[in-house]
Amino acid sequence: MAKIKFVSFNQVEPADLLAVVNQTALRTHLVEHDYFDSASINQWMIAKAKTDSIAGCRVRVVNIDGVIAGWCGVQPDDNGFEIAIVISKEYWGFGISIFNSMMGWAKELGHKEVVFHLLETRPEYKALKRRAIKVQRTELLDRSFTTYFISVDKWCAK
Repeated sequence: MAKIKFVSFNQVEPADLLAVVNQTALRTHLVEHDYFDSASINQWMIAKAKTDSIAGCRVRVVNIDGVIAGWCGVQPDDNGFEIAIVISKEYWGFGISIFNSMMGWAKELGHKEVVFHLLETRPEYKALKRRAIKVQRTELLDRSFTTYFISVDKWCAK
């Protein structure tokens, strides 16, 4: 069974994360932005570490069996706080486990509700839709998302 670890951004070499966040398959499901280089990945990691220090937030690098697989977090959003998961295609099967861990974080952090935005390139997830308080189309950064509003207490009570 694979071992998932969540590590602070300051415990990771930028080059290790750079190889993941620039993957074409991963980028197809993200808002379009420039590819990272050695300078921009450092700046971005510093920004994520700052986000991690905000009350109610937890942002981490995902390490699966000793390999940097991506990043995830509970971070600020226009609707309060959002769950974000960005992992390499080869680890997409771990998304549900990562999501469940993050819902546990949301509970620890005292959140009652979080949102989960999935870009229009992603299918609608019926199981997630059934458990969401509501689901709606959202426009963010000139892109269309399916936004799931999730009750933390209900999710964690399963």
